[in-house]
Amino acid sequence: MAPIGFFDVAYAADAAGVACVLADTWEAELALATGAKRIALPPEPYQPGEFYRRELPLLLSLLEELHPLPRILVIDGYVWLGEAVRGLGAHLYEALGGSIPVIGVAKSRYRGDTWSAHVLRGASQRPLHVTAAGAEVSDAVAWVRRMHGAHRIPALLQQTDALSRSTLMRT
Repeated sequence: MAPIGFFDVAYAADAAGVACVLADTWEAELALATGAKRIALPPEPYQPGEFYRRELPLLLSLLEELHPLPRILVIDGYVWLGEAVRGLGAHLYEALGGSIPVIGVAKSRYRGDTWSAHVLRGASQRPLHVTAAGAEVSDAVAWVRRMHGAHRIPALLQQTDALSRSTLMRT
């Protein structure tokens, strides 16, 4: 069975570090494999409500190197920016032809968010904001709750974040 892929991107002034951590189960403590790359070209400038323009090409670039593709993709961010407004995850889902479910796990609340499901983990009272395309949100919530780690941010998501940041240090 193909793994679950966790993706994150970190930015510096002149580059982006895109990372993927693969795991065989939601409960996995350790990565099955990792992948990362530093992209020297500056990403698209940020445009409010159009974050996907900057990040989507970076994610697709790393996905092109993965064989087989993960069975589910988890991104750091939103899939939907409203009831029917596509965010990064929805654009990624569409770019892949709707063939792979995309789960969004955002650490920060998007303005006016009334549509995401909230997941509390550990002792934190700050929720993670979960959205999904190609999967039921209730399933995505259950998967995020089951992830390894005693803190708000699951261990594999922390590892993916750290890998994307450390990739920026490479020259």
